[in-house]
Amino acid sequence: MTAAFLYNATVPSDAGRNISGENSLRLIRPGILFPGLGVLWLLAGVAALASGSADLDGAQVWQALTGSAPDNVRRLVLELRLPRALTAFGVGGLLAVSGVLMQVLLRNPLAEPYILGSSGGAAVAALLAMMFGLGAALVDFAAFGGAMAATVLVFSIAQGSGSWTPARLLLTGVVLAAGFSAATTLLLALSPDQNLRGMLFWLMGDLNYAYAPAQSLWLLGIITLLGTVAARHLNVLARGDLQAAIVGLPVAGFRLMVFAVTALATAISVTTVGVIGFIGLVVPHLIRIVAGSDHRIVLPASALAGGVLLVIADTLARTLLAPRQLPVGALTATLGVPLFLILMSRSRVRDS
Repeated sequence: MTAAFLYNATVPSDAGRNISGENSLRLIRPGILFPGLGVLWLLAGVAALASGSADLDGAQVWQALTGSAPDNVRRLVLELRLPRALTAFGVGGLLAVSGVLMQVLLRNPLAEPYILGSSGGAAVAALLAMMFGLGAALVDFAAFGGAMAATVLVFSIAQGSGSWTPARLLLTGVVLAAGFSAATTLLLALSPDQNLRGMLFWLMGDLNYAYAPAQSLWLLGIITLLGTVAARHLNVLARGDLQAAIVGLPVAGFRLMVFAVTALATAISVTTVGVIGFIGLVVPHLIRIVAGSDHRIVLPASALAGGVLLVIADTLARTLLAPRQLPVGALTATLGVPLFLILMSRSRVRDS
């Protein structure tokens, strides 16, 4: 009874604090934030369906969605652009949600989904599969296996002879990520010239073959729903293990479960579209700045914002130099670096 009382009393007082424990100013109310993100999602989706090497107008997109468009327009929208846009939304949402969870678990505002080496493990395994000329399905399977194996390896090394800590886990992930990066460079140097373009596009994020959105969308919905339900636990855990244990939260089991979910979401994302950076880092910061740090808001808002951001980036990647396509990971980095610097400078000004 006492633990439950402390737990319920603690959460509201922490809801307005960020990962570092500093006060943050809530600028946008949820009643405005979520409808605004919904409008952005709608606009980004329409742009994704209408834009490309062959531009369509709004009427043609609507006719294709309702089944009254000519056959070639209907196939273009329903079989190519719509699955790609849905995949981009699902993967972007997964990366953003994974970034939120990793920043809470490691209590580090610079943590992001790939911090545990999952992207490096996936890259090494996928490039090896490409070097041996395996098919797309086997490349995806290798990438997923490499991502999960890298995460297990990080946990095993970080645990050592005792229990792992966030600092040890973070350091182990960074070191192994550097090792995976060296292995990736070596594989690229040894690969045949005809394979290099496909490998580089995969490493920088590629949605050219992302036409199966159901897996990422279902996983995003489940993780967002469960994470929102468990948002009070995340609010307490963000304040530290000791405070979470005092209020009765089973810290070790809860953290391990969330780490497993984050690893699965990151592995699915990397397997689906390759390595796409900055979404899991920038989006949680942006949402916390405009809406506070209550994870009942941060988690679903990050899922929407991450999905919208990747849809926009993929649309730009397809249209800027059409009919040529740019690697979407390069676009997210181009958008993410200045945005992150702006967010950090605004945060410093507000804190001072």
